[in-house]
Amino acid sequence: MSYNLDTSTPPHTILRGSTYYLNLRVPKAQQQLHGQIIRSKLSSDRDQANMLADHVVRILKKAWVSHSNSKIDVEQLIASARPRTFLMSELIDEYVATRQIDPNPIRVAARSLFEIVGDRDVRSYTRDDARAFLFHLNSSGNKTSTVRKRLVCVGAVINYAYQELEVEKRNPFSKMIIVGEGKDAARRGTFTKDQLIDGYQQAFASSSNIQLLFPILGETGCRLAEIVGLKVDDIDLDEKVLRIRPNAKRRLKTSGSERLIPLNATALLALKRATEMTKSEWLFPRYIKDDGCYATHASNALAKWTKRRWGMTAHSLRHTFRDRLRAAEVPLEAIDQLGGWSSVSNIGSRYGKGYSVEHLREYMERIVVWI
Repeated sequence: MSYNLDTSTPPHTILRGSTYYLNLRVPKAQQQLHGQIIRSKLSSDRDQANMLADHVVRILKKAWVSHSNSKIDVEQLIASARPRTFLMSELIDEYVATRQIDPNPIRVAARSLFEIVGDRDVRSYTRDDARAFLFHLNSSGNKTSTVRKRLVCVGAVINYAYQELEVEKRNPFSKMIIVGEGKDAARRGTFTKDQLIDGYQQAFASSSNIQLLFPILGETGCRLAEIVGLKVDDIDLDEKVLRIRPNAKRRLKTSGSERLIPLNATALLALKRATEMTKSEWLFPRYIKDDGCYATHASNALAKWTKRRWGMTAHSLRHTFRDRLRAAEVPLEAIDQLGGWSSVSNIGSRYGKGYSVEHLREYMERIVVWI
């Protein structure tokens, strides 16, 4: 095999194709351990190859001068000296684990990013990458609110990475301008009381536990994933309480999402019916897979019914729930506590234990939809 012995190559290296290799002749006294020549792959980057070769040769020569009889692992030496890369995908896993948040929004955003500019060292992304990502999101037909969420997700991971790696660099995904932001927003519809009654009656008459999601969501105000990812033992039918808490298959959106929800008669009946339909530890086992809770699949299944019948999705039930509590003159702090909403408008709500379950039960009874 021929080698390019170009004199411009760094000391103790050869260039084969576009890759530099360590090429070091071994002293006779050490040839029994290392052979006559040590040849190992370094890098396709000349400066990095020079740095790696210098590092390895310095350590080897120092060992040989001391007449060491131990063989040195050259590949390990090179690997230990090679600059570490911090892939965006690796930092996403670390960020999600550290923050203990729902990983799905961040992973959805990351998939779009990787399609356009690749999964690279987190420090290598530029403003041009951010612009390309923004163009892709806009071109894919996303609403501006969705585009902003994707940018925020990616930017949050970048901020975390820069902080942990002590990178002194402006986040390229920050302060991106989205043309027409907010102008395409459509007010989400809410269900009337008659529509809720109609939906509840059909759900209870159905043999499918998917339709039971309708009254459960309507009378608890929960996010869809919070219900789809429930374990049966999260439901206390005797105490008439629902525990929303994280588990191995489903995280919660925020730390404030973990809560106790008192169950009114309709919610209790729907959850009791759902527990009778499952033989698993999970309330909706068909949406529980090895890699997590597939709430989106449940959302799509339920939406086929709700969109056809009322032109709305299941998430409109959560908006309706908040409106019903507001109309019943329930205090804002209690509304936020019941729905697991962040009380950003009221700093005082962060202090104390909040409303008791029995106090919240009184509010829930004000809005119960009887069937």
